[in-house]
Amino acid sequence: MLILSGGTGTPKLLRGLARVLDPEEITVVVNTAEDIWVSGNLVSPDLDTVIYTLAGLIDEERWWGIRGDSFITHTRLSGLGVRERLAIGDADRAFHILRSDLIRRGGTLSDATEMMREALGIRSRIFPMSDDSVSTIIKTPLGDMHFQEFWVERRGEPEVLGIRFEGIDDARPSSGFLEALRKEDTVVIGPSNPVTSIGPILSLKGVRDLIAEKTTVAVSPLDGDRPFSGPAARFMRAVGIEPSDEGVISILGGVDHFMVSRSSSYPGRCIRTDTRIDSIDESVRLAKEIVKLAGGGK
Repeated sequence: MLILSGGTGTPKLLRGLARVLDPEEITVVVNTAEDIWVSGNLVSPDLDTVIYTLAGLIDEERWWGIRGDSFITHTRLSGLGVRERLAIGDADRAFHILRSDLIRRGGTLSDATEMMREALGIRSRIFPMSDDSVSTIIKTPLGDMHFQEFWVERRGEPEVLGIRFEGIDDARPSSGFLEALRKEDTVVIGPSNPVTSIGPILSLKGVRDLIAEKTTVAVSPLDGDRPFSGPAARFMRAVGIEPSDEGVISILGGVDHFMVSRSSSYPGRCIRTDTRIDSIDESVRLAKEIVKLAGGGK
């Protein structure tokens, strides 16, 4: 099973899928359009959240970083006047250093991800959506800014006038992503932000055509017409799409099974269920429903 993931909603679902399926049956492809270099190291927030979730290390209070991490280096750098756009924990930073060193020596983000996966004993496969650089740029009245500046530094406060993915036209799916698309029969589109988490993955050349050949299950990130978390509604409006499940499916395209909350106003063919996955038990319950749907085939 191939799962397309962003950085919060889908990792919560992965906790359940990893308990319902043999972890070796799971392949995750992760958005990298929010990656950013911080203090000389490449931070890949969504990728790291997936890795730490499957390794049992994720800080489930914040859904980023490593549980119980210290921030000595971040505090010292900030005190020295260094602008760190993200508050990076010390253990978290260690992986960023290893990743960045490998890339500077000619390796790829896929190589670094595989190194981290093996080091943490993760049995599922994990791939970045691309080894090429893609950046989510938010257009605001204050000027264009990287997603991390908008969401973390400025706390998502500026008005959103538009969104673009810089570099997407030249980026290619990673070889691991392409291999998984050829091999897997089922693609699950997780409940991540449809604009900035799933959108960049689907925008890579050839991806939509390959996914169209698979059994597809999509889980809406909305509870009724409101996102469970994050700026999904604002981003959907910014790209001219109504923040509803009709809007979500217009971004994702045709899927075989569309799972929405019981309070959804979606008028089309769908599966109405409890899509809340804040707890492990809720994640396992939804994962079982997804696996059952996937087993039904096209």
